[in-house]
Amino acid sequence: MDAVIWTGAAISLLGLIGLVLSIVKVARARKAGLSDDELRVVVQKAMPLNIGSLFVSVIGLMTVIIGIFLG
Repeated sequence: MDAVIWTGAAISLLGLIGLVLSIVKVARARKAGLSDDELRVVVQKAMPLNIGSLFVSVIGLMTVIIGIFLG
């Protein structure tokens, strides 16, 4: 079951990387001094990455928990 745990940890890490990328995109847009409408567009474009990354991270954490329970 160690393989299941490590696979889940790797999947969670991928989700975390996606979350960091989402944060960086929005932070760069805020530093660029965009208008409210332009900033809203950037945030709306970053939302699918953010939500998808959260989903991937949750799936990875669930895999870790299953590996712990089965191990």
